[in-house]
Amino acid sequence: MNSPATTLAAGPQGVNGVALTVFIVFFLAVTVMGFLAARWRRAEQSANLDEWGLGGRSFGTWITWFLLGGDLYTAYTFVAVPAAIYTAGASGFFAVPYTILVYPLIFTFLPRLWSVSHRHGYVTTSDFVRGRFGSKGLSLAVALTGLLATMPYIALQLVGIQAVLDVMGVGGGEHANWFVKDLPLLIAFAVLAAYTYSSGLRAPALIAFVKDGLIYLVIAVAIIYIPIKLGGFGEIFHAAGKTLAQHGPTGKPRGELASGPNAQWAYATLALGSALALFMYPHSITATLSSRSRNVIRRNTTILPLYSLMLGFLALLGFMAIKAGTDTHGNAQLAIPQLFADMFPSWFAGVAFAAIGIGALVPAAIMSIAAANLFTRNVYKDFIRPAATPEQEHKVAKLVSLLVKVGALAFVLTMDKTVAINFQLLGGIWIMQTMPALVGGLFTRWFHRWALLAGWAVGMVYGTLAAYGVASPTQKHFGGSSAEIPGIGQIGYIGLTAFVLNVVVTVVLTFVLKALKAPEGVDETTPGDYTADLGDKGVTPDLPPATAGAPAGH
Repeated sequence: MNSPATTLAAGPQGVNGVALTVFIVFFLAVTVMGFLAARWRRAEQSANLDEWGLGGRSFGTWITWFLLGGDLYTAYTFVAVPAAIYTAGASGFFAVPYTILVYPLIFTFLPRLWSVSHRHGYVTTSDFVRGRFGSKGLSLAVALTGLLATMPYIALQLVGIQAVLDVMGVGGGEHANWFVKDLPLLIAFAVLAAYTYSSGLRAPALIAFVKDGLIYLVIAVAIIYIPIKLGGFGEIFHAAGKTLAQHGPTGKPRGELASGPNAQWAYATLALGSALALFMYPHSITATLSSRSRNVIRRNTTILPLYSLMLGFLALLGFMAIKAGTDTHGNAQLAIPQLFADMFPSWFAGVAFAAIGIGALVPAAIMSIAAANLFTRNVYKDFIRPAATPEQEHKVAKLVSLLVKVGALAFVLTMDKTVAINFQLLGGIWIMQTMPALVGGLFTRWFHRWALLAGWAVGMVYGTLAAYGVASPTQKHFGGSSAEIPGIGQIGYIGLTAFVLNVVVTVVLTFVLKALKAPEGVDETTPGDYTADLGDKGVTPDLPPATAGAPAGH
């Protein structure tokens, strides 16, 4: 989930031995689970992308619910949403309405995507776009956008782990040898890479049960225990309002307890744009396509809002950190880990840190698998080796999943963390530009493939240049994701403005290209494909053996 963020700096002092011990115990437990997951629901013929990258398309309602929750509500969400509220107040709450908006939206199109993917063996959104519009170029554009948007997202999961390690005092401080300082993160990365390589999507699916259980436990305790220690919510809101009203170095108030009139366009467009973008990310689609039936998807859209309730409670922790006077050492991203360290007994602080740490491992694993699926299907097979066998796809995907994580780790270790944050904010702008091709294609074949490609290009260029021109008190470029909306004069989310331009260009050029009778490409789908369910006839014969007929593992 996207959220405004601030620069990461050095964390606090001294190793918290008890918290670290509890953290390590949980980390070892999920590591064992990650490797054991390779044998969970394993099909006889497992050396194919459906088995490794989609868990055999065999997950039921509750497994999918935990997997999607683990996928969408990440460690960075846990750290950054309350950090945004700690820094600026009400504007950070945009994440709550957007996660409420998103589920009715996906109810309309995700079951259709599951059905057509089930019929034709599609593993990625780019597979569908290629099949629907008969265009490898458009498919490649969607795939590259997904890869581009996913990489910094994976990096930010490692940033979340690093924030927890900083608060626990692990790594020897800023002046320690670089190897000693980064060794804990290197170990966490190595473990993540190993069990993802071995078990594929089954690993994060199994670990998600532990991750989500811990997060619900920690938030339930925090929302009751911490307010009692701080004198109640009345005191918390009073202190937060007073602190946020204070003027900062820019001469303006630090933030607002409740969003004011001047911020409403930015707030509303950011919430709506983020809702449109969330299920365009490859990792969201990967978790969705792992489900065993379209009804699993429909049921999940009705119960996933429970996570939005959890997120609302989580956001309130930002106000609690203000009231508690949490010392973040100039790094707002440490606000919640430090609040837990200050307010909880050491043993429960360790449980909370484990929830955040495991909350980074699950989505990082799914994201790397999703990126590997995209590269393997829509770059390697489409353009490098069209005759690749399922076994070769399987091998390439496993190797690419390692390379993706190595790239994310290098990003975190060698660059300023704000660079990762800036690219992640850009990722939301970019990934939304794939929506006309994906969602539009699920309902109509009217759009012309060249018009979709041109609209995508306009949205990408405008969104990137507009974001580049946004400055902040600490950054000259890429200082945020909101700018003036052309023709309206209000400040709004750049991604939504770029999306509107994308759609306008697509519609206008579709009329022009149809008038010119430009070739439209071959649609390999049929109307019945979009409502097919488990057991329906008509699965194409070129599917791997594990996916022909019923899903593997059942």
